[in-house]
Order: sequence, then structure tokens, then C-alpha cells
Amino acid sequence: MPESNNFGFIGAISAQGGDSGNNGVFDVSEIDYLQQRGLWSKKEFQVEYLVIAGGGGGGNGNIHGSGGGAGGYRNSYSNESSGANSVSEAAFTLRDAVGYSVTIGAGGAGGGNKGSDSSFTGNNTITSIGGGLGGNTNNNGGSGGSGGGAASYQDAGGDNSRSGGAGTANQGFGGGNGREVQNSFRGGGGGGGASAAGGSTNAGNSNPVGGSGLSSSITGTATTRAGGGGGRVQGSTKAGGSGGGAGSNQTNGSANTGGGGSSFGSNGTAGGSGVVILRYPNTVSATTSAGLTDGGEQTDGNDKYIVITGGSGTVTWS
Repeated sequence: MPESNNFGFIGAISAQGGDSGNNGVFDVSEIDYLQQRGLWSKKEFQVEYLVIAGGGGGGNGNIHGSGGGAGGYRNSYSNESSGANSVSEAAFTLRDAVGYSVTIGAGGAGGGNKGSDSSFTGNNTITSIGGGLGGNTNNNGGSGGSGGGAASYQDAGGDNSRSGGAGTANQGFGGGNGREVQNSFRGGGGGGGASAAGGSTNAGNSNPVGGSGLSSSITGTATTRAGGGGGRVQGSTKAGGSGGGAGSNQTNGSANTGGGGSSFGSNGTAGGSGVVILRYPNTVSATTSAGLTDGGEQTDGNDKYIVITGGSGTVTWS
């Protein structure tokens, strides 16, 4: 966003059409000129955000499958934890009459597909990385906001394993490992979540559950989002992580949570779509552009908030 000066207008421009010579005193014609071009701002206010990317799709492989990683999780609300249990991020100080960009990431399709990024551009751009793909048979998990689980190494001699994908710093944890002992035991790994790594299939400990998500009260109600998808061991899909991760039944990651998909069936299930939630004082009102889907402004105490659930466009305050 361009820097604002002390005179209420945005950017380093010169007023035209008046006699003050842009010396810090503006006449009516200069203010009118700036207002008509969207360059005059009368309000400055704080915006807190929760930005979650789309979750990764679960991997295929029947008894060897893996869970998708949760979408990256970035939070600035009320000193709550951000992704990977990191400290809360800094809120933005924004101005009215400026369009700020928002993009909502889609969940990755089942069969091992990465989720898409979500973003919000205020003072700078906050980008949450799409969840890592769950590895298909014989493959490692993919890296992402949270990492996808690995599939086991099918029909190989000896004791074989594959590695879960890495999470992104301050966004989410890694996925679990997959392992196979030929003709004896095999299974995949769970997808990583915003607050915990995905479970692994390994010697002596086989519980490839999805990693747990994080809770936020940015809407006034505590809600957990960004859980990893459940992996599959010995033909049984394990639970998804709390916060929208798909688990033991044939469902996708929950919409607008960034939850990872599971390894249920031969194809895996899709990750959940992401979301951007913005909270701001009730002295201003937000309007979204065409291309964005939202639930309209809501009020919680002295604040308003808006939940943006799909698309790409801008949000403007007045």
C-alpha cells in the first residue's frame, strides 16, 4: 500500500487546481480533485485478519494412502497463536476508500494434489501457503503450509519408508511418514495441521492421524480450523485432525477451514477450501468487489467482521 502523509491524502502526489501549492493547506477544489480520484482518505483504522489457504488432497493407495496437509494459517487477532503455534502477527493500519486485494485458495483434489494459496494485501501481503499433497503409493508427502503425509513403499523387499512433507515456518507442521514391511505391515502418514504434526506409520507406533488445527475467536465464537487429513494403515483410514481435516469416512476436508483431505478409498479425498476473515471497528463498513463471496458484515461487540469464503477481488472500507 502507498504510504500516507499527514494531510489525509494517499501517495506522493501534488494537488492541482488550487492556489495553496501543496504546502499542507488544501482548498476545496484540491480536496475535491483528490476525492474524485480516490486519493483523499478521511479515516485510519486497524484491521485484524485470519488468512487460511486451501488444504492438500489426500493420496491414493488403498491400504497405503496418506492424508493431505492443512492450508497455511496466519492470524493477527487478539494475541492468539498463528500457525505452527507461533506468536500472533501484527494487525494492519489501513485507510478508507482504498481497495485491498483478497484471494481465497481452493482445496487440492483427491489423489495427491496441493492446495492453493490464500492472501490478503494490507500494509503488505499476507500469503498463506496451500496445504501439502498427500503422497500417492510409493511417494513422499508434499511440502506446503502444513506438509502432506507420505504413502508407504508398496511391494518392496525389506523394511521401507517414505517421508512426510515439510510445513512452512509460522504456518503449519509437517506430515507423517509412511512405512512398509513386505508382506507384513504397511501404512501411510497423516497430514500436518496448524498446531501439530501428522501421525506416522513406523516401527512400534502406527497412528497416522491428521495433525490438529488451531482455534480462533476472531468472529466472536471459538472455532478450530486447519486440521490435517487422516492417513491409512492396514486398510483403515484414521481420524482427521480437529479443524476440518477429513478422516475415516469418505468426506472432503471441511469447506473454508483449510482442512486436509484423507486417504479414504483408492483416490483420496479433496482438501477443504481456505478463508479470509477480517475484523475492524464498527465505525467503518466494508464492501467487497465482484469476484468475492462473503457472508456480509457481522457485528461482535464494538467491532465488525466479514468472512470471505471464495474468489479473488478487493475489499474497501468507508
